[in-house]
Amino acid sequence: MGDDSSTTDLLRRIGFRAPPDTLDALLAHATKSRLSPTELTEQLAALELRERELRNLARRTKNAALGSFATLDRFDWNHPRAIDRDTYDRLLELDFLRTGDNVLFRGPSGVGKTTLAQCLALRALEKGHTVRFSTLAAALADLLQQESLPAVERRLRRYTAPDLLVLDEIGYLPCDNRSADLLYNIISRRHEKRSTVVTTNLPFKQWSTLFPGAACVVALVDRFAQHCHVIDVDADSWRLKSKPDPRPRKH
Repeated sequence: MGDDSSTTDLLRRIGFRAPPDTLDALLAHATKSRLSPTELTEQLAALELRERELRNLARRTKNAALGSFATLDRFDWNHPRAIDRDTYDRLLELDFLRTGDNVLFRGPSGVGKTTLAQCLALRALEKGHTVRFSTLAAALADLLQQESLPAVERRLRRYTAPDLLVLDEIGYLPCDNRSADLLYNIISRRHEKRSTVVTTNLPFKQWSTLFPGAACVVALVDRFAQHCHVIDVDADSWRLKSKPDPRPRKH
């Protein structure tokens, strides 16, 4: 079958992304096992597809900016007093992405809303979708620091283009009118086209307190809520649960 190293070099030169040592091992196996040309071609193609899928996932994961978080197998479903796990399990099937539906995780601070959103985003990444994760504050700061309208438009694509956008922590900091307009732009451009996940501690009727005086709040809520799966998390903060009791113990 010829020199494996030169064959590997040729494969790399025509665009194979699989590591050279992996290609060498496959070629050596093909020689030892006397694979037919068709069998070798099939195994080379399968190897290259796996490598490209891994690289694609790595690139999309980096662009998603999910950060570190606890995986779903570590989520304590018994901790909340109430949570709709059936709805969450259905969301993990990702049908909502096909229809451009939105998702709202609502509850007080520290009850796992962000973790559930990140795990849902990770599932989307694993299934080949593009994802972007950001706190609302970070997304708005990113957009507001752009120095011209064309620059804002270009940067908006960071939040309007992904199949799934996660905006974390809506409701924790008040925003001015310009910030409200930017959020409205993101939500309206994604409306019925791409899915947006929001975590918040506020019911919809209180979103106006986040954007005092902004005229677009009603339209923003209407568009986001029109096709929205809501998961309310009724629980005490996990951080409080894990905090040691400062009271002295009785002996």
